[in-house]
Amino acid sequence: MSEEIVTNGAEESSGNFIHTLIEKDIAPGGRFEGKRVHTRFPPEPNGYLHIGHAKAICIDFGTAEKYGGLCNLRMDDTNPTKEDEEYVEAIKEDIKWLGFDWEDRFYYASDYFPKMYELAVDLIKRGLAYVCELTPEQMREYRGDLTHPAISPYRDRPIEESLDLFRRMRDGEFEDGKMTLRAKIDLASGNFNLRDPVIYRINHQPHHRTGTTWCIYPMYDFAHPIEDALEGVTHSLCSLEFEDHRPLYDWVIEHVNLPSKPRQIEFARLNINNTVMSKRKLRRLVEEGYVSGWDDPRMPTLCGLRRRGYTPASIRNFCERIGVAKVNSTVDYAFLEHCLREDLNENARRAMAVLDPIRLVITNYPEGKTETFELENNPQKPEAGTRSVTFSRELWIEREDFMEVPEKKYFRLFPGNEVRLKAAYVVKCTGCEKDADGNVTTVYAEYDPATRGGNTPDGRKVKSTIHWLDVKTAIDAEVRLYDRLFTVPNPEDGDYINELNPNSLIVRKGCKVEPWLADAKKNESFQFLRHGYFCADNRDFTHDHPVFNRSVSLKDSYKK
Repeated sequence: MSEEIVTNGAEESSGNFIHTLIEKDIAPGGRFEGKRVHTRFPPEPNGYLHIGHAKAICIDFGTAEKYGGLCNLRMDDTNPTKEDEEYVEAIKEDIKWLGFDWEDRFYYASDYFPKMYELAVDLIKRGLAYVCELTPEQMREYRGDLTHPAISPYRDRPIEESLDLFRRMRDGEFEDGKMTLRAKIDLASGNFNLRDPVIYRINHQPHHRTGTTWCIYPMYDFAHPIEDALEGVTHSLCSLEFEDHRPLYDWVIEHVNLPSKPRQIEFARLNINNTVMSKRKLRRLVEEGYVSGWDDPRMPTLCGLRRRGYTPASIRNFCERIGVAKVNSTVDYAFLEHCLREDLNENARRAMAVLDPIRLVITNYPEGKTETFELENNPQKPEAGTRSVTFSRELWIEREDFMEVPEKKYFRLFPGNEVRLKAAYVVKCTGCEKDADGNVTTVYAEYDPATRGGNTPDGRKVKSTIHWLDVKTAIDAEVRLYDRLFTVPNPEDGDYINELNPNSLIVRKGCKVEPWLADAKKNESFQFLRHGYFCADNRDFTHDHPVFNRSVSLKDSYKK
C-alpha cells in the first residue's frame, strides 16, 4: 500500500503503484511478458459522468498511453433498470472532450450476453453453479456471519435439474426474484463475496439494446472478468470498493473457460468536499429540480464542469497532480479551482465587464469626443496582441467603486479622491447624484488630460485603478455567478438536500461588457478584469443575448 500525503486537500502520492505493478508484469518473467498493456474504461450508462469518473478515465486511458498500449471503452449495461442511450452518447462525448480516444474498441457488456449464458451453463455442468430458490430476504437471513457459514438448501441440487431451471429462467417462465443462479464457491468463506454469490438474476424489464430478448442478466462480478478476458485486457483498473471483490474476479478467471487471464488492480476513488459524487444523489438533484439539469454548471458532472468553463487541460492536470493511491482521502475543491486558474491565466483573453453598472460622467471631457486606447489581450502571451477600446465623456463603472463616505482604507472613487481609469486617464471625483430614495445614480469626476495612458508626469501617486466601459459602445449581457453547490464540506454525511447553498447561483442582468464579446464562441473563456474567469454559456448564449458563466473567481484560496 503506497503512502499518501494530504496537503491542502490535494493528494501527493509517493509513486504510482499501478505503474510499478504493470512494469513488473511486462518485464522478463512477468505475468504479461511480451504482451501489450491493455486497459478498459467500463462505465454503466445510467447517468452522466462526473469528476470522479475523470480520474478513472485518466488512469485507464493514461496508463495505456504511457505504455504504448490500448484502452477499450465498454458500456457496462448488465442492468436494464436505469440504462439509456442518452447516457451512452453523453459518456462518449465527455471522454472525447477530455482528449482520449478508444479508436474502434467500443463495446457493450450486452454484446457478450450469449457467450456469458453459454459459460454459465458450462459452470453448471461442471458442478460449479446451481439454481437457488431462496428469496432475497431468505438469502440475507441465511448469509451467516464470521462464525457461522451461509446456508442454501439448493446447493446440492442435481446438475440436470439446475440446467433445466436455468433454461426455463432464460425462457421467461419465472417471475422476478423467484430464482437465481449462484456460483458454488465457499459458504464458510471469511470474504462474504465468495459465499456462493449470485451470478444471474431474473429481470423482465426491457433492455435498452436487446429489448426483451433476455429476461435474465449476469451480475457485474460475473460479467466483468469475462468481458475483460474476451477483449484481451491485461490490467483491469478498478476503484477501491472492488478490492474485496477481487477474489471473486480471480475465481471467475480461473474457473470459466476464457482466452486470457487479466489482472485486477484497485485504486482510491476521488472524493472532493462541498459536493456529492453518488449518481443516485445527483439524479435526485436533477429530477426534483434543485438544479437545471445534468449540465447545470454547479454540478460535478463533466458536462456541468464544461458548461461552467472548466477546460480538459485543467481537469487532466488536476487528476494527474492528486496522484494515484490506495488510501482514500478527500481533495479540497479549491485545488480543482486552482488548476483551472492556472490554465486560464495562461490562455484566457482579458476583457472589461461591469457587473453592477453605475454611470460616471467626466464633466470636463469634451462632449461628442471619442478616443481609442489599446489594451493587452493577455499579459502572459504578448503574441496575443492588443484590442481597441473606446473612451468618451460617459462611462460605466462598478457601483462598488464609489463611496460617498469612504470607509477606512477605501482608495477608490469618493469626493476629492483620484483614481486611475485603466489604460486611460486619472480622474478626480467631484460628487454624485441620487434618486428620490437616496440611491446614487450618477458619479461625477474631472479628468487630467496630462495623464493619458494612466501615467502621472508630475510623479504623484494614485493608489487605485478601476475598470470602465464606454456608454456609447458597451453592450448588455447576462452574467451568472456560480458558487459551491453545498454549504458544508461533507454533504454526503446527512440530508444533503438541506445543505444546498441558496446563493450557489446569482443571476445579474443588464451587465455591461465590451462589444466584441457578442461574437464569443460558446464555451470560450475570458478573464473579466477584477472579477474572475468567465465563459460563454454553451446553451443560452446568443449574439443578441450574451450569457456568461463565472467559472472561478480570481482569488486563489489554495496554498501552494
